[in-house]
Amino acid sequence: MNDTQKEEKIKEILERGTEDVFPKDQLEVQLRSGKVLRVKLGFDPTSSKIHIGRAIVLRKLKAFQDLGHQVVFIVGDFTALIGDASDKLDKRPMLTTDAVKENLKTYKEQVGKILDLSKAEFHHNNSWLSKLTFKDVAELAETFSVQQMIARRNFSDRIEQGSEISLREFLYPLMQGFDSVEVKADVELGGFDQLFNLKAGRVIQKHYGMPEQTVLTTKMLEGTDGRKMSSSWGNVIAITDEANDMYGKIMAVNDSLLEKYLLLTTNLSETEIADLVQKITEGENPRNIKMRLAREIVTLYHDEEAAQKAEQNFVDTFQKGGVPEDIKKVEVKKGTTLKDVLIENELVASNTEWRRLVDEGAIKIISQEDSSEEIIKEYSYSIEKSTTFKIGKRRFISISI
Repeated sequence: MNDTQKEEKIKEILERGTEDVFPKDQLEVQLRSGKVLRVKLGFDPTSSKIHIGRAIVLRKLKAFQDLGHQVVFIVGDFTALIGDASDKLDKRPMLTTDAVKENLKTYKEQVGKILDLSKAEFHHNNSWLSKLTFKDVAELAETFSVQQMIARRNFSDRIEQGSEISLREFLYPLMQGFDSVEVKADVELGGFDQLFNLKAGRVIQKHYGMPEQTVLTTKMLEGTDGRKMSSSWGNVIAITDEANDMYGKIMAVNDSLLEKYLLLTTNLSETEIADLVQKITEGENPRNIKMRLAREIVTLYHDEEAAQKAEQNFVDTFQKGGVPEDIKKVEVKKGTTLKDVLIENELVASNTEWRRLVDEGAIKIISQEDSSEEIIKEYSYSIEKSTTFKIGKRRFISISI
């Protein structure tokens, strides 16, 4: 990497998708110092899949790696049990150990879609947090007052609303901060809703006689329904989604979020993004720009060929009203209920979703002759002959007897 490329990468780190740096300007000094920085990022496996919203900060970590810094990724298999209250307006329930173990099974492979794992440190914070004694935790707790904790915005909002706060939730930032002590972080990254936790790392490092880490927060991304992208709300686009599904979800994103998605989730230059946005201003159909966005994202997490096929599938299925070539096919006994087939094949999540989809007229029979659609209105609909079904806008299944 030559000097010009280094300057461009430093600018990208400091500006693209960055919400805040604390202390301000310190990171730029560090990046220009020539020192190899230890740059930390942690994810709690509260869900089994990393989505493209969380990938924003993971891609920021990759930018540090590209500059030659030592990146340190932490799977929060212990902190996930405690629960981060950063974006919660109600008490977050504790996860079970079994649930956390199940969620993190493929985390390393998912992180490896973005980071070069051969040059990264990969840790589980259970390996040190589980060994802390009650005395150790008491010492950690001495670094913050109750007043400081309840002054935190989401805690103060919950107190005002009369919503319960567990003492356990006060422990979370202490544990995340101790992670920074354990890995000797020079820099910690996180979404901007993590600012309190990230700053806690500075306080705790100082308590243990260490230099205080610099903090960088990234912008947050809205999901397919316009709310913050969150696995809890099911509005996510996962980096492990199958190519056709990923493409279709991106095409469902609100047009108003196009520029933000282009900036935060793709490798397109800011000049290229500005040109695409200008085309919309000049009257180009936003759908065409969104198709470019979908191709870019699918290419990132699959490859160019998969992106081209996904685009053709989208055009054939959703613009021309056809059925996808790679439709899921299953064979069942005559009289089997459609609800059971869809739940078993993970096309419908639960009985509740099934009833909601039927009420909305979103379960349909697709005619093989002319692609016409017939709405299913019965909760107890049973399969009496081989039929193709459409569930919502993007899910299809061919069921044979």
